[in-house]
Amino acid sequence: MGIPRPVLLTTAVSAVAGALLLTPLPATAAPGRDTQRPHPVRENGGHDTAATALQKTTGTVGTPAPPALRKDGGYPRRTVLDAPPENPADKSIKLGLAPYHSLAPRLNALQKLSDRVSVEVAGRSAAGHELYLVTVTAPESSRESREQERMRELIEDAPATAAKDRRIKSSYKTPVFINNNIHGNEWEGTDAALKLIEELAKAKDGRTAGLLAKNRIYLNVTANPDGRIAGTRANGNGFDLNRDFITASQPESQAIRQIAVDKRPAVMLDLHGYVNGTLIEPTTPPHGENYEYDLFLKNSYANALGMEKAVNDLGYTPAEDGVQPPVIPFRDQQEGWDDWPPIFTPQYMAFQGAVASHTVEFPMRVNNNDYNTLPVEELRRRSAINTDIAGAVMRATLDYTLDHRTSVIADQIETFRRGVAGEAQRPVSEETVPGVPGIGPEDVYTTSFPRAYVIPAGQGQRSATAAARLVDHLVANDVRVERARAGFRLAGRSYPAGSYIVDMHQAKRGIANVILDEGRDISADVSAMYDISGWSLGLLWGASVDKIQQAGGGLHIPARPVQAASPAGAVTGQGDLRLRLDDPKDLAALNSLLGQGVKVRRAADGSAIVPASARRQAAVLADRYGVAFTATGEKGSGTVARTRVAAAVTPGEQFALREMGFEVLPVSTATLNAGFDWSKADVLYVSSGLQYGALNPAARSALDGFLSKGGGVVTLGSAGAAFNTAAGLLAARPVAGNGDANGVVRVTNAGGPITGGAPAHTFVYSPLWFTDLGPGVRTEQSYGTGGPLVSGHWRAKEDGTGGPSAAAGRASVVSGTSAKGGSVVLFGTEPLFRDHPKGLFSQVGRALLGAAG
Repeated sequence: MGIPRPVLLTTAVSAVAGALLLTPLPATAAPGRDTQRPHPVRENGGHDTAATALQKTTGTVGTPAPPALRKDGGYPRRTVLDAPPENPADKSIKLGLAPYHSLAPRLNALQKLSDRVSVEVAGRSAAGHELYLVTVTAPESSRESREQERMRELIEDAPATAAKDRRIKSSYKTPVFINNNIHGNEWEGTDAALKLIEELAKAKDGRTAGLLAKNRIYLNVTANPDGRIAGTRANGNGFDLNRDFITASQPESQAIRQIAVDKRPAVMLDLHGYVNGTLIEPTTPPHGENYEYDLFLKNSYANALGMEKAVNDLGYTPAEDGVQPPVIPFRDQQEGWDDWPPIFTPQYMAFQGAVASHTVEFPMRVNNNDYNTLPVEELRRRSAINTDIAGAVMRATLDYTLDHRTSVIADQIETFRRGVAGEAQRPVSEETVPGVPGIGPEDVYTTSFPRAYVIPAGQGQRSATAAARLVDHLVANDVRVERARAGFRLAGRSYPAGSYIVDMHQAKRGIANVILDEGRDISADVSAMYDISGWSLGLLWGASVDKIQQAGGGLHIPARPVQAASPAGAVTGQGDLRLRLDDPKDLAALNSLLGQGVKVRRAADGSAIVPASARRQAAVLADRYGVAFTATGEKGSGTVARTRVAAAVTPGEQFALREMGFEVLPVSTATLNAGFDWSKADVLYVSSGLQYGALNPAARSALDGFLSKGGGVVTLGSAGAAFNTAAGLLAARPVAGNGDANGVVRVTNAGGPITGGAPAHTFVYSPLWFTDLGPGVRTEQSYGTGGPLVSGHWRAKEDGTGGPSAAAGRASVVSGTSAKGGSVVLFGTEPLFRDHPKGLFSQVGRALLGAAG
């Protein structure tokens, strides 16, 4: 059968949508008397967030919090979507798939077609495109929707009561969430979702009616419209969104997090490509130790079998179609596809109540080189197969949910009940998870949850700014946090009023522990990991956090629930002011002052000394960023200048630099070879994409001219170290650790302008250390002695080198003056990695300020 040309496909979709929209839709349907409750999130703090301020000053895209999804009124909840202009360059078109600009007209038409279909705007992408959340369910009155909300809240707030609630057993609609196209160049989930919505809207059979009477089906039509349009894996900010959960730095992942909190799906799919045969989770070990994995594996494995059958029933074969049989990693593989880190969408969803959540990978590759080289006819054949497979796993999942509705809801309730009761996890075995073959000791991962965490106030807190961010992040993830109304003692320690307490006897203890715990060293468990294996916002976001493993007689602390952290900004005392540069918001405030022309001086410990004449500006910034200015008699030595950074970096690092308020000038080997005006830069930062030896003579001469005039350089990682060596800057020999190693490590800070007051931990990914330091080269930070790895995966290489014992006590950050006269700082760590080490950003910021002179 012939496939229409892309322009005709687009036109046809628009025409059909227009024909169906004979009368305008109301903006919403039948609102009830309920008042909308905004989600209690103030994740960026203050009245004017850092992201907003950054957007105002630099034009970069910030990360505003997503809108709270409606909880009032019945269903349908219709929204008339504005159709974007047609974009013939949309990369979906070549594949015969739906371009982004066609989605709004199609969804408007589907809302008009059926009262089973509702659409809400769940947020906007980094580039400003709307994110469409579709709900398919049987119509509900306002009263019926309020009853659904009551039951949903009871399941989390009082799970023991919910387990006995007859209305929940008979009437609660199981929430199912299908997330599509989170990697922009893995397209077909969106198109399968559109087909499914239309099928459910039109179906007249009794089973569909029963399905929609007993379930709410939520579909994120495209989680990454920026990437869908551009044909890129990443969003408009260059972030891989399926690595952004737990940190949620991007608006798209924040929107999905909000869906998880507001809808609390019990079953979830995340559609991807391309692995042949179709990969259907559950995964290989190691398994996340904070799950209730017995309940999760029971449902995920059973649903995987149903999805496998549905894919096989399509009849595609290796010989005729190039389609290999499906693979279930838990059953078919030993290691290499794990669910250890909470950075992936399905793994994150398990902490929000999903008892079956899956990545599914379509088999037929159509992106990257295949997109550019294969004939259009072949690409469309492959995309059609992928769309069929996506639809098959969606329908199989809905069948599983309908057929196992009672047990799925009961298992979600049980997950939350264990948390509230503070019960131990149940290790998986063939006895605890009957029906799942092949469970062995390699699948057993559990943890001992602490009784509480305390985020101290006052003198025991390293950074009130970082503490406020961490509290807001916990609340945004639906973790229950309280603030002490009076001083108290706990586990032999005294805490002042205003300290925050996370009681771990709560429904979502898993996500609380994922965020705050130090993690675990799993180096001995598997030979390699799929992605990162160590993280800890409790250790790396810059706040002081105390883990209370046991609390004797329990928690009896006068406290109130927290919906947002108390403001941390302040200007105290008289005269000149000190601004400690411990947090990215401190750097953003400093750069704002410098941008306003305030004359700032540098203290010996790297702090900024702000003149008393700038007190008014300081007060505004204290409120905006939640930072503290304190009175000081120190006058400082030398001025701090506004710093323009020529940056050869990853998109994530560029995002972090701009978050700190630096003016960033992206550069690369190609940029410099094309001609670059070094008078616009004060310092060069190199971590990726710049090779000194690949510069043409003119570019090298221009760069050498910048360096010979005292231009400073900051480098990170192996690419940065190679640049330092090739340019002949600092005498320090880089030693590469195991390239697969990553995690949280202990460090010793030397103090001074770069690491003074820094946390005692850092993050590494392909770690480096430095030996054979030349005269005048200073060690700013070194790896901890003994075994520096706290959590993650770091083995020695096959030849015995490159392990953590080899790094112990070695220099991880060094500085000095190059032979050309400029300041140079070399990082062997990853202090800007994917927003995970937020509390380490300031080390790079301070290094840049110092290197700029």
